[in-house]
Amino acid sequence: MFQKILIAYDGSAPSRKAYEAALDLAKRYQAQIHVVAVARPPDFAEDVETEATLESAREHLGRQFGELESQAARAGLKPHFRVVTGHPAEQIVRAAEQQAIELIVLGHRGHGMFERWLLGSVSRTVIAYAPCAVMVVR
Repeated sequence: MFQKILIAYDGSAPSRKAYEAALDLAKRYQAQIHVVAVARPPDFAEDVETEATLESAREHLGRQFGELESQAARAGLKPHFRVVTGHPAEQIVRAAEQQAIELIVLGHRGHGMFERWLLGSVSRTVIAYAPCAVMVVR
């Protein structure tokens, strides 16, 4: 059914649950797994400060990828990992388009009504613009 699955990963508990769900699907359908993590630059910062913040985020995510890779290997899977910079929803949709993804799996943080209105929702935006099916794991 699904040959290419993209997991949006940010290190949170919901994204770890999404990763586990995606591994199960990938094993069932013998699908390729692509993991994308988005390092979001600070809204207001100096260039030097921004680059240092992004580099720190890339290093942190890189360390987490090692753990995720081990978990996937135990399931007989070999994911492809990528860290990109920008707005999370935009970068997730872009990665799905570029890699001809058939399913995006992402975690839902469960913000309340006010937070969704104020902050917007990565999940809602991905669902609205994704070129493929989207599975949101709670």
